[in-house]
This record gives sequence, C-alpha cells and structure tokens, in this order.
Amino acid sequence: MARIAVIGAGMGALAAAARLAVAGHRVTVYERTETYGGAVRRFERDGFSFDTGPGLLTLPAVWRDLFVKTGKEPLEACAELVQVDPSARHVFADGTEAALPNASRAGVVSALDEALGAGAGGRWGDFLVRAREAWDRTRRPLLEEPLWPNWSVLADREPYPSVPHKRLLRTRRAGTLAEVGAWELRDPRLAALLESHALAYGLDPRVTPASAAVLPYMEHAFGMWSVRGGVRELARAVYERCLARRVAFAFGAEVTRIVEKDGRAAGVELGDGSVVEADFVVAPGAGAVGVPPRGQGEVGPQRGLPSRLTVLLALRGGRPEGTAHRTIVHTRDREGELTALFGTAPASAAAPTVTVLRPGDPALVPDAAHEAVTLSVVVPAGAEPGTDLVEAVLSVAERALPGLRDRVLWRELRTPADIAGETGVEGGSVPAPALAAAGGRLLHPANSTALPGLFTVGGWAHPGGGLPHAGMSGALVAGLVVEGPRFRGSQ
Repeated sequence: MARIAVIGAGMGALAAAARLAVAGHRVTVYERTETYGGAVRRFERDGFSFDTGPGLLTLPAVWRDLFVKTGKEPLEACAELVQVDPSARHVFADGTEAALPNASRAGVVSALDEALGAGAGGRWGDFLVRAREAWDRTRRPLLEEPLWPNWSVLADREPYPSVPHKRLLRTRRAGTLAEVGAWELRDPRLAALLESHALAYGLDPRVTPASAAVLPYMEHAFGMWSVRGGVRELARAVYERCLARRVAFAFGAEVTRIVEKDGRAAGVELGDGSVVEADFVVAPGAGAVGVPPRGQGEVGPQRGLPSRLTVLLALRGGRPEGTAHRTIVHTRDREGELTALFGTAPASAAAPTVTVLRPGDPALVPDAAHEAVTLSVVVPAGAEPGTDLVEAVLSVAERALPGLRDRVLWRELRTPADIAGETGVEGGSVPAPALAAAGGRLLHPANSTALPGLFTVGGWAHPGGGLPHAGMSGALVAGLVVEGPRFRGSQ
C-alpha cells in the first residue's frame, strides 16, 4: 500500500483519488481552498442556485465508469442525470432559429433543413459522418491512452477527412475549422454552428485544426446532459465516493513545494512549513508548484487560452413550458468578436456569442414564479469586464429572451479573477480538450513527468479540459500509478 499525496481537489484529482483508494493505496488530498470541485462550484442567494462552472455534461459514461469501478452504487444512485432535449437552440445572426434534437442525426438534419433551407441538413449530416471518422481515428490515443512517447504522430497528421475543394485553380483540403465551415458547409449559419463548438473552449476557429470536428461530434453522438440540482451535484457525488473509499481531505492546506529525495518525488511541503512524506504525488497540470520543466521534445503546456465571464440572473416570472435548456445566440460581428478575443481589441469591442442556460429544475429556484438564468461568454484571460461588456451580453441575450432586463431581480458576475481564485490558474484561463494536428499545439503534457513518482492530472494535463476529459485524466493517472509505465489505457 503506497502513500499518495494529491494536490488540489479538482474533478480530475477526485477521480484519480477514488480510483487509487480502491486499488488499496492511502490517499490524502491537499486543497488550498475550503471546498472541492475546482471550477465546478455553486453560487446561492435568496433561494436561487447557479453553477458557476460547467452547466451541462457530455460523455456521462466517463463518470458512470468511475462509479462502477469504485463501488457498488452506480452514478445514477448518487446524482440524477437528465438528457437535455433539444440539445441546443441556435439564434443566428440573421435572426434564423434552429432547435437541434439531442443525439439524433436524422432529427438534426430535418431541423436544419426546415430552419435553414433544403440541403443544409444534408451538408451538416455529411460533415458529422466525416467527424465520426476523425473521432474513430483519435479516440484512443487522445482520450483513453497515456500520451504516446512518439506524440508527434498525432501532431503532424490531420485525422479529419476533408473534402477536396477547388480554389484558385488548385485543389485544396480544409485544414482549419473555419475552412471546413466555408468550403464544406457553405452556409454562414452552419459555419457559425460549427465554430461555436471551438469558441466554447476559447479556441480561434481560424487556426484551430479541422480535427476539432470531434467536438460537435461528441455532442451529437453522446448527447447533452444536465444534473438535477446542478453540475455541482456531480462534484458532490464524486467527493462523497472518495470519502466512502477512505480518501482523506485537508482543506485550507496549500502545497508550496514538492519534496524530492533520491531523484524522485517523496512528498509535499505545506504552507505552514510541515512536510508530508509520500510514495507518489499527483499534481495539477500547467504551472503546478514544483512540477519540473518538460524535457526537450516533450509536449509543453498550452498558453494564452481565454477565460469566461458569467452573468447569473435571478428573474421574476416562471420559465415557460417548452423552453430550451440551452440557447446559443450567435454574434452579428464574427470578425469583431474574434479580434476582441484573439487580437488586440478590448473585450468589449464586439457583441459576443452568448450561451444562455435556462434549466427547468425546481431545485434551482425559490418557487415556480421565478427563474434562474445563466449567461456566459468567452473573454481574454485576466480581463476585467466592464459595464459596457455586461450590457452587450444582456443585449445579445435579449435576442433569445425578449424583455429580459424587465424581469431581473438581481445579477451576479463571475469574472476571470473568480476562476483564477478557484483554480489557481493565472488569469483564470480555461483549458481546452486535446486535439490532434496543428503541430501538437493543442496537445497537453503527459500525465507522467520528468520526475519519477510525480504525475499530473486535470484539465492542464493529458487529455485536456472539459468534465469528461477530467474524468479520463484521473483514470489514466490511476492506471499509471497502479500498473506502472506499461499501462496502456482502458481496454
């Protein structure tokens, strides 16, 4: 039985801790804040409750697997998952609207044909077929296996099977998500639908590789899910599973140094100067205290990814029957939005794409005569959003929710500074999932490190950001600790 010190109580760390404890190890989690979950937090006031991190869940099978592998009670006995239908309602720049059924290719094709005109659904359906091929080619190496030592194979090869396109007397194939939208979907609304999946992770579609087609495919193939009581309830369930497996937690305990002895990780030093010995240390990814630099030729941490601004709204008046849980209101100024996010313009330079969450969950409101609504936008890391940006977000949201301002009882802002405080990541940057191609720019560092006995977990380590990826990261780290470097992932 090994002594294992886990730094931080984010979702990936919790997943690793539970699995390691079941394997017979003595696990202690050291968390500098006073609660668990990392960015998966909750804000409560006056009977209203809001998720301040992710509001929906994809690939719930990752968390179901964790509960199967760590105890007798399945996930559904500990947290109630509800499939969201429609998966999303889209309000496009020209005012066109489309509600896309959850996990139904035929339904999505039909809905897009009806909303955007004959042929639109077919082009999107054909794209999903190609996206599935990219998924099949990358699923295991990107999500289910430790990062290959010869990761450059993933970096150099584009797995998305682009359609040949004649341009300026030459035949070309789309290499970026924006080119896929322009050359293969051939409709600005379909292009906006595609690009919104990259923007949601703070990725610039103009340079994001075509392999990012796996992002809409995941949503299409595995559906979108809510958690009754909010996604924070998933974090609670995982935390309680850790407690049931006798994982120990030390909250308010900041790790200031990873202790080395005889060329390997041997414990952690806490803020009070005390040293805790350990046989293995599991740390968060990018910027983690004491994680040694990567060796030459290894994947380095992603840099400069944006953050989020979230506006929590307590509204008078109930949620109308049949309201979509999620609505994406697309910007009317694509270039302005991309310049504000990835260029030099200030964050308020353009009205952004806004995601509107309107959960029909009575646990989140004081009564049926009120509604809890969350608006979220991508903003540059470290940004201090001003009143002009908040007003722009509300104006965009009113395209989907007329009369919104007249219903507001109060509002609460969650800024990049709040995310930084909760996660410890500079500027409140939010990690993106690992993606193939692009020279490895969107891969994440391996879970094993240059220091024996030290492993990294969570969104800034392989396989990257997002709730399902955090769970996968925890499974990979547990496998590497239990089985050693020969571990090759789940079968």
